[in-house]
Amino acid sequence: MAGSLAGEEAAVAGGRRGGPLIVTEDVELLDDLLRLCAAAGAEPEVHHGPPGRRGSWERAPMVLVGDDAAARCRGAGRRKGVMLVGRDQDDPDVWRRAVEIGAEYVLRLPDSEGWLVDQIANAAEGVGRPALTVGVMGGRGGSGASTLACALAVSAARSGRRTMLIDADPLGGGIDVLLGGERAEGLRWPDFAQSKGRLGGGALEDSLPALHGLRVLSWGRDDEVVIPPQAMRAVLAAARRLGGVVVVDLPRRVDEGVAEALAQLDLGLLVVPGELRAVAAAKRVASTAGMVLDDLRVVSRGPYASGLDGSWVARAIGLPLVGELPWESGLLDSQDDGTPPGGDARSSLARFCAAFWDQVAAAGDTSPVTGPRGGGAA
Repeated sequence: MAGSLAGEEAAVAGGRRGGPLIVTEDVELLDDLLRLCAAAGAEPEVHHGPPGRRGSWERAPMVLVGDDAAARCRGAGRRKGVMLVGRDQDDPDVWRRAVEIGAEYVLRLPDSEGWLVDQIANAAEGVGRPALTVGVMGGRGGSGASTLACALAVSAARSGRRTMLIDADPLGGGIDVLLGGERAEGLRWPDFAQSKGRLGGGALEDSLPALHGLRVLSWGRDDEVVIPPQAMRAVLAAARRLGGVVVVDLPRRVDEGVAEALAQLDLGLLVVPGELRAVAAAKRVASTAGMVLDDLRVVSRGPYASGLDGSWVARAIGLPLVGELPWESGLLDSQDDGTPPGGDARSSLARFCAAFWDQVAAAGDTSPVTGPRGGGAA
């Protein structure tokens, strides 16, 4: 894959570094390697011998040298990430050829295919710090969890964080509606329901609707789809490898797919209205989610019943209090005007979210935080 250096630098800045360099004249081996690159979401550069273009051998994130091309690569510069690939399991000279070209690994197909797909994806995307992954769920119906999830994602994107919002609630009506993007082009959950193994993070990101500076995985309007746990695992793992922030809007019921999502969270937020029935319902939700998620915290929301406040709500549930979610009377009117939850940086909801991200960052992303009250600064 030929491309300008500027384009490659842009890919690095965006978290991807291009595909591997493949060196082989073996047509069948090339077909196998191209298939594995496609599975990893990487686009390779192919040569029959060490590329003559200056820097191509050195700049590629990894080099896959076919058995047939090893002799032609003897004079290439020594570097990390060179792998000698072939099919002959009993070749007595394979290790000698590997030493001659400075290969770090000797791979035999098809036995090493799964491992090689992972290495190609890691090399193409870069292996950096995984995304901070925050899940939001309601203590009872109508608690405002989806609104908070949207606002957190919009706020994170506005601050310059690479952000993905994932709707894990098939009965929620589609979180893209809250963002005004129900007609936006891009894939939805039904397109990923059969996903298994590893998805390329870059390919996932590029396929999703782009709304308000973030990527959104939501539901179709007429699709009733159950997401198997392996599909949830593949999608969330791909999203996390991109780095930045992933916000997951979760249902209150926990099936196998939701349990898989909970297992990949760094932090869960349970939104609880300040009333006794909501607290009782939230305790049941917390008990179920807490079987999978270690770090679950309360976001309380007014107006409060007499004698209740955020601290009382958190103590009654037995979880740490992150903060008190401010009430915005004009939120629905703002959405009608095309402004998503948290879209107005001056709003109390946006200030609450900005303070939350600042506190999480200051606390090292996953250590306990005590939160903003009424949308004010921390």
